[in-house]
Amino acid sequence: MEGGGGPSVDHGREPCPDRIIDDVGGAFGMGAVGGGMWHLVKGIKNSPTGSRLLGGVQSIRREAPRIGGSFAVWGGLFSTFDCTLVAIRKKEDPWNSISAGFLTGGFLQLRTGPRSAAKSAVFGGVLLAMIEGLGILLTKITAPPPTPPPALEGMIAPPQQAPAGPLQLPSAPIAAPDGSAAPFGELPRPDSMPESDSGSGGGGGWLSGWFSGGGANKPAPQPVPELDLSEA
Repeated sequence: MEGGGGPSVDHGREPCPDRIIDDVGGAFGMGAVGGGMWHLVKGIKNSPTGSRLLGGVQSIRREAPRIGGSFAVWGGLFSTFDCTLVAIRKKEDPWNSISAGFLTGGFLQLRTGPRSAAKSAVFGGVLLAMIEGLGILLTKITAPPPTPPPALEGMIAPPQQAPAGPLQLPSAPIAAPDGSAAPFGELPRPDSMPESDSGSGGGGGWLSGWFSGGGANKPAPQPVPELDLSEA
């Protein structure tokens, strides 16, 4: 596509006006080959026994150029209308082809009357719409998937992985405060902890010794004697 609001260019076809010559030659070849194969089969079928092949060849020589010429006229008019619409609309899209098919079909049937020309114009527009729609569908199906944008490094921290290998358990049993050893791999239970002495004589366990003033019977700390440094 050209900058500055210029017309878009379809890189799959020749630019105008070279497109007209290219479409005339392509349409003539398609019509001559396709029509020649059709009339070859028809000539072989309708010829008498013993000269079927000769009849098919003669049918090709008689009908293939005529069909190719008709296709060439249709392709030339279509490309001419297409290039005209590109020059008028300043852009190239499927609507140009559909409108060119409509105009070509109507123009070729003008000598047979307006009713026949209108029918031929509608047929040409619908035919080109189907061709353009099929081309767009095939393009979408065969197009490669869009490449995702590269991930920004350092924006997301990688998840922490657990260290490889089994968990390490203590190699020796854990001893409880009362001197008994807990089973291997287990911590001592609270009920195995020794009870603290209570001042009331009826202690309620090691927790009651913390909150019920169980440390009242403990001996008071001895005062530190002061040293008289004046004699020295």
